[in-house]
Amino acid sequence: MKNTGLMVAVLLIGLAGGYYVSGMQQSSGSGSGAEKTSAGGNGPCPGGAQPLTWRNPMNPSITSATPAKDPMGMDYVPVCAEDAAGGGSGPAGTVIIDPTITQLIGVRLSKAEQKKLSREITTVGRITFDETKLVTLHPKVDGWVDKLFVDKTGETVKRDTMLLSFYSPELVATQNEYLLALSNWQQLKDSPYSDIRDGAKRLLDSSLDRLRFFDVAEHQIRKLQQTHKVRKSMHIHAPAAGVVTKIGVREGAHVTPASELYQIADLSSIWVLADLYEYEIGWVKVGDEAKLRIPSLPDHDFTGHITYIYPYLDPKTRTNKVRIEFDNAEGLLKPDMFGDVTIVASLSKSGVFVPRESVLITGKKAHLFVQTEPGRFEPRTVKTGVRAEGLVQIIEGVEAGELVVSSGQFLIDSESSIREAAAKMVAPKADAAKEQASAPPVRDRPANIKSKGNQKMDMQGMDMGNMKMDGMNMKGMNMEGAQ
Repeated sequence: MKNTGLMVAVLLIGLAGGYYVSGMQQSSGSGSGAEKTSAGGNGPCPGGAQPLTWRNPMNPSITSATPAKDPMGMDYVPVCAEDAAGGGSGPAGTVIIDPTITQLIGVRLSKAEQKKLSREITTVGRITFDETKLVTLHPKVDGWVDKLFVDKTGETVKRDTMLLSFYSPELVATQNEYLLALSNWQQLKDSPYSDIRDGAKRLLDSSLDRLRFFDVAEHQIRKLQQTHKVRKSMHIHAPAAGVVTKIGVREGAHVTPASELYQIADLSSIWVLADLYEYEIGWVKVGDEAKLRIPSLPDHDFTGHITYIYPYLDPKTRTNKVRIEFDNAEGLLKPDMFGDVTIVASLSKSGVFVPRESVLITGKKAHLFVQTEPGRFEPRTVKTGVRAEGLVQIIEGVEAGELVVSSGQFLIDSESSIREAAAKMVAPKADAAKEQASAPPVRDRPANIKSKGNQKMDMQGMDMGNMKMDGMNMKGMNMEGAQ
């Protein structure tokens, strides 16, 4: 029985020692295998290198340290060091495509050009009255309208056209005062006393001025001087030529100085109010030429100039109005018409310009792709400026003469985004791999350094002298194949 216990003890010691030696060999073997792989084994990456990681083909954020399949059965894609670094050079997200493939997917290139650019702004304009040629007519005294000589809106009147006649007690009294002053002057104008003559003259002039201040027509004043008869009804004449746009009274109406009798608009020139967006305001200035086309007048082109840029925006449309003045001697342009306005901006912008479709807007940033060499496309974050004629100004990010992608950029952008995301995820793993590669192999480590796989098998200091085997049943133990 004692011999049996001794045999079991020896057997256990042998098993423990074999397991320890086997773990050391496996650690050493894996280290040498890693060196062999890194030196150029049979990995899926260029030169037979092993990938840094494996990513889900549908979701780059899902990675695996070993080859795997996604829920749909698709193989994970290896992420090589060259792919993660943008083809070995350049920023993350650089895409390398065979020139033949670029033709198949419709990639087109355009050259960034240094040029001086101006633009034409097309917008819609609304015709309105020239506000400087609008006349509103009010009486100077209280009275009653006797007769309207112009009683329809839209009628064209000339200057001094008789508009209406009305009765005013105050005008009747003023006529009497004038006739008395006139009679007094005729009697005293030959007086030998200058003071008397001057007094009579001043009274006559004062009463005449009173009639004129009340807008009594000159022909009525002359007739009053000739006939010396007071007229019941006085006339009101048009102060300017134009079109009657409003009549505020009718026959028999009582009027006061607050009553609006007529509104007359001179349409020999008109205004067009055009709306410009905020980004277009910087291109125009007062004096710029503008062209107007009216759909109902296809055979006529009208040319005018910007006379005013309003200093505020419309809060509803977020547009800025500009005022353009056009000659309308023929009377073809009518208020409240709409037309197409083309403003020829005199200002120009200098800089580097690329096609507008080349620039991709992502959030708050804009970027595009530059071909640094055939088949290699590098992403660039750019700062943009003005836009005109299908071009956009690049303030910084691209130099004149560089080739930018103007078609097919969305396909390249999707691939670039995947590569950039993969590069950000594998960067920590790549650093860890470099540290592991720089560490000494297991076989060269000191004896007292324990690997993760065998740190529990350290047998040093183990005392098995007091080990008791009493009661141990060894009949069912199978020792075949033990290593």
